[in-house]
Amino acid sequence: MGKISNEDLLAKISAEFADKVTSVSEPFGLLTFETEREQLIDLLDFLKNDPELQFIYLTDLTAIHYPEQEKPIGVIYHLHSLVNNVRVRIKVFLAGDDVHIPTATGLWHGANWMERETYDFFGVIFDRHPDLRRILNVDDMTAFPMRKEFPLEDPNRVDKKDYFFGR
Repeated sequence: MGKISNEDLLAKISAEFADKVTSVSEPFGLLTFETEREQLIDLLDFLKNDPELQFIYLTDLTAIHYPEQEKPIGVIYHLHSLVNNVRVRIKVFLAGDDVHIPTATGLWHGANWMERETYDFFGVIFDRHPDLRRILNVDDMTAFPMRKEFPLEDPNRVDKKDYFFGR
């Protein structure tokens, strides 16, 4: 068990950011909440540099795509306080036509490659990123493969026709 509880952590965050933290939950004991992109860097900076909290380790940075939602692209940050042995998850949801979010490379140098990967697969543009370009896919690729914008199977495949299976 950590030195600081999720309730105390949430109270400290809420005292600093008041109504900027929403959709609070604790799936499997992991404190999870949402914020807006305008407060994101201030919130991350607070979590990292507060002398009591010390979330100095950016465990993961990725995205999700929920095409049925009003804001379909979500950017997810997982932080770990090694001092307190506590983890937290922060979500920021973006509109499909405005996928810009500030970069976290000023806080964690390790965010560089994670943001490039998130850009490469989801098309999230990290403003002021030092080198935002594709990292795993080919440079001239025009699609973002982790977005749910394409059918799961090619409808023109001939080996998937029912008559091949006696139907």
